[in-house]
Amino acid sequence: MATNARIRKAVFPVAGLGTRFLPATKANPKEMLPVVDKPLIQYAVEEAVAAGVDKLIFITSSSKRAIEDHFDKNYELENELEKKGKQQLLDIVRSVVPDDASCIYVRQPEALGLGHAVLCARSVVGDDPFAVILADDLIEDGPRGVLRQMTDIFNERQCSLLGVEEVPATDTDKYGIVKSVAGDTRPLSKVASIVEKPKPDVAPSNLAVVGRYILTSRIFDLLENTPRGSGGEIQLTDGIAALLQHEDVLAYRFQGKRYDCGSKIGYLKATVEYALKHAELADEFRAYLSGFRG
Repeated sequence: MATNARIRKAVFPVAGLGTRFLPATKANPKEMLPVVDKPLIQYAVEEAVAAGVDKLIFITSSSKRAIEDHFDKNYELENELEKKGKQQLLDIVRSVVPDDASCIYVRQPEALGLGHAVLCARSVVGDDPFAVILADDLIEDGPRGVLRQMTDIFNERQCSLLGVEEVPATDTDKYGIVKSVAGDTRPLSKVASIVEKPKPDVAPSNLAVVGRYILTSRIFDLLENTPRGSGGEIQLTDGIAALLQHEDVLAYRFQGKRYDCGSKIGYLKATVEYALKHAELADEFRAYLSGFRG
């Protein structure tokens, strides 16, 4: 890795089946589920672009063509909006991907886990450090988007970095769980260990990795040799555990509110709260909710 490397590439693993949202995801990718008027994957892409990323790498499957179509140009739609003088809508359509960003699609041939999905990006990422963003984890940014917060830290520290937050102790078996060196509770701390989905009674902490990673390219060699773990899949968490033997990995307690849009209740919470902040909808929606009696 070059000295003073910058994060220009982001990997979006989007090949999963989204079974928790069936039948809505039978023919439509879960990453295309809208929160108000924008699909989850677009929020993730916008976060990456705001952090300086200009290579957007989507790890897809045969059922995810809707994602490719969303980020492709739609000449027919643009011509129709232009003819009707709907400039505001035309600008929205054209801004889905900035002109200086490129989209790259890599097919994951089998659903072998998050670690395998990241490994599929190796030929595109090469020797560069890169980000991984899980669109399921929609994070409302504070002063800066979460990936921007993390790239700023990477620019200074030049090492791998995990976005983490505390979760209920009963939920540790849903996440990769980290333990900081000497129980460090600062916003930025060195990772001592990481384990995939431990039961609450054996979890090293309740500090969970939540869908934001910055990794050095060394992870690829380690994932190549990572055996199948939890669920019979190649787990990114296991690759990171191996990475700890070679370099520092930092845990970052980010600023921002996370919505677990991989769950129905998290998705509903995000939809309601984003609607209440939407410039066009907020007042009318708030009035509706105040009068709602169920």
